[in-house]
Amino acid sequence: MPIIYHQQSQTFHLYNQSISYLMKILPSHDLGQLYFGKRVHDKEQFDYLLELAPRPMSPCYFQDDLTYAKEHIKQEFPVLFTGDFKQSAIDVEHGDGNHLLEFVYDHHCIFQGKEKLPDLPATYCNNVQDATTLKIYLVDHLLNLELVLSYTIFENLPVIARNSYLKNHGHDPIQLHSLMSLSLDLPDCQYDMIELTGAWSRERHIKSSPLREGMQSIASLRGHSSHHFNPFLALKRPHCDENDGEVIGFSLVYSGNFLMSVDVDTYHVARVQAGIHPATFQYELKHGEAFQSPEALIVYSHHGLNVLSQNFHTLFNDHLIRGHYKGKSRPILINNWEGTYFDFNEQKILDMAKASQELGIELFVLDDGWFGKRNNDHSSLGDWFVNLKKLPHGIGYLSSKIHQMGLQFGLWFESEMISYDSLLYQKHPEWVLQAPQRHVSHGRHQYVLDFSNPDVVNYIEEMMVKIIDESHLDYIKWDMNRSMSEVYSMYQKQGRVYHEYILGVYRLYEHLIQRYPHILFESCASGGGRFDPGMLYYAPQTWTSDDSDAIERLKIQYGTSLVYPISSMGSHVSAIPNHQLKRLTPLSTRANVAYFGTFGYELDVLQLNHDEKEMIKAQISFMKQYRQLLQFGRFYRLLSPFEGNETMWMVVNDQQSLAIIGYYRTLQEVNVGYRRVRLSGLDEQKLYIINQQEYYGDELMNIGLVISDESCGENHSDFGDYRSQLFIIQEKKP
Repeated sequence: MPIIYHQQSQTFHLYNQSISYLMKILPSHDLGQLYFGKRVHDKEQFDYLLELAPRPMSPCYFQDDLTYAKEHIKQEFPVLFTGDFKQSAIDVEHGDGNHLLEFVYDHHCIFQGKEKLPDLPATYCNNVQDATTLKIYLVDHLLNLELVLSYTIFENLPVIARNSYLKNHGHDPIQLHSLMSLSLDLPDCQYDMIELTGAWSRERHIKSSPLREGMQSIASLRGHSSHHFNPFLALKRPHCDENDGEVIGFSLVYSGNFLMSVDVDTYHVARVQAGIHPATFQYELKHGEAFQSPEALIVYSHHGLNVLSQNFHTLFNDHLIRGHYKGKSRPILINNWEGTYFDFNEQKILDMAKASQELGIELFVLDDGWFGKRNNDHSSLGDWFVNLKKLPHGIGYLSSKIHQMGLQFGLWFESEMISYDSLLYQKHPEWVLQAPQRHVSHGRHQYVLDFSNPDVVNYIEEMMVKIIDESHLDYIKWDMNRSMSEVYSMYQKQGRVYHEYILGVYRLYEHLIQRYPHILFESCASGGGRFDPGMLYYAPQTWTSDDSDAIERLKIQYGTSLVYPISSMGSHVSAIPNHQLKRLTPLSTRANVAYFGTFGYELDVLQLNHDEKEMIKAQISFMKQYRQLLQFGRFYRLLSPFEGNETMWMVVNDQQSLAIIGYYRTLQEVNVGYRRVRLSGLDEQKLYIINQQEYYGDELMNIGLVISDESCGENHSDFGDYRSQLFIIQEKKP
């Protein structure tokens, strides 16, 4: 069993073939952190890692002992005002206004498998042998509070999953202001912190900076995980690169307000924490009531960033994503949004569907504008019934006609939002998040429904079920097009609203996927504004960004791949000039980028000329042949768009017999030198064929693949801006 408790030294050791996590019960009866990193041999005690020394200005726990100061002891779950002056993992206010806590060890249990978190997304075991869990029970005897820290280590992955749970067994109510999902003290700060930042249409750009003394953090107070900061950070050693070096990744399985921080003290201890953002958060816990934190993940690699990403991809594909499409390649779709926007009617959609079917597309998605009186983004959200002026025979008729063509059919919903002119608002104005007698801001001319109110969630569910049953949907695009402001609930206690809102979203998702297990859900929040592990638990793919420009998508998809599997990235070939940037990008490059994702089209197929149709037919045929590899192969980043004019990545199958490389050059350069790039993930002993040339795997990984322009002559067909090329690598059979 990969979790051992050594009774004599009171030490816990969680380990597998890759990692070790060591902690112990301290002389003060709370928990201390000893080590996390590459696996070490187990032994009875590691007490030498508990370093004690007298230091000035430090409050000391024991009388006449100047060495035992919690300020200088690495804590497993630190609390406020105990002599530890870095960020605490929990904040509780008592009835008399003080915040003092003293959690001490009570007991623990170890078991195979992993428990499901009630009402929250979390990683899971496919069978009980996949993982082992340790639960440590701590008690504050004065307040009669129970704190349970859960640790799950996966058998074959360098992953620790953590969560925390607080229950009030006391007679008096308490106010919970903060409960982090994880806290980890690292003994030094010689790391660069990597984060994924951006804004709408430039999501998840990779940023890296050295840790410094003091607090560095990423967060969202927007009501969703946000375009601006993804709930992920990594700490890598300064010389760690894609293929070598130590790196620790942290991810929060949550879709609402979050805080992830690294607090470095002046003795260079780095404290990493992740959890729900304490701002605007307050839960009153009466006798017998409890609060469960979301799950946080710690993922390790000592072979660089590529392996870290592959560990995340495997974890999410095998132990987070669920349902019919788990591990299955996704249907090639076309979405009408950039082809028509709101300007369509029944015949237009049927004509587009017919033309799409002739190209080989498998799924037709009708986006915004099919409901209420929706002809622009000012109207009708909340009125989830068909717009008969556009679709006079109803949504069921349209769906049946599209199904008869041999296509699947999908619809767009924005179920969490409401328009002021909607019938729903006229009936239930109290269902909007807004404070009485206060100004309320709109976003995209819309307002936020109070999903912390179960009546709201139940009503929206009833409307969606009616449409789904009528149209026999195969796919739902679930959008959310604004951040939350002036958050005030007529139903809920105010400190609970943000979290209960997200629980309402999760609850609606869960009801629908249980009722319709065959439906493919794609989450969307104005593109990539809620691309997080929490959503992947319910929807196996996310619309990566509203920016569909292929060149911008190089950075977006490259950054996203740091954490999220390729199968989770919604990626489409859109029209030119691109609707976001007006850029003119070759059709081949648009497809060569979109292949590394779910793949689809977002344009008006009725406007295509003959040559474009033939190219698209060939693209679809290629994707159908290779999509299992492209979406689920082992992914490697080779050249970064954040560092130069070129981008390069590749996927390799498990047998190392087939790989595909995507190479992209943004701007044409003049009279450049020779170039080659070392590949990754191949078998050194195997002989491979690329463009009818033969290479051994060790050649390609140690010498590299030549990517120089083949000719310097004029009129070279591959010259020009925004060019790309795919390389198919196949093992030569005997």
